[in-house]
Amino acid sequence: MSDGAFLVYTDGACRGNPGPASIGVSIERPRGTEVATLSEVIGETTNNVAEYTALLRALEELDSLGATQVDLRLDSELIVKQIKGQYRVKSEKLKKLFWDVSVALDKLDSYTIRHIPRDENKRADALANMALDRDPT
Repeated sequence: MSDGAFLVYTDGACRGNPGPASIGVSIERPRGTEVATLSEVIGETTNNVAEYTALLRALEELDSLGATQVDLRLDSELIVKQIKGQYRVKSEKLKKLFWDVSVALDKLDSYTIRHIPRDENKRADALANMALDRDPT
């Protein structure tokens, strides 16, 4: 297994839509050892913007870790299907984020992205909610 291989869980949280929003990211080695987390408030926005922001911030962190192979797991079916090209990105607010994510993904040697149920994304969800609980503004 490559030193550049990572498993990543991301989640965006929003209290209201739009409302106060945050991101949660858990980056693991393929055998399950967590090597980095992100838990950040991102201001007032929509849930979809929060989901994309979580993915983008994860990719930025992965770049700093020297990632080359990444398995991305998100509980946002919309974002996964847009990244896979199954859905068009219609929202002007999401187009720039989609572009930035696409550019970051192109830097990797390989990646997979898949939709997972919320109950399989508990760590990223908890990190996103911890950020909002610390700073609910």
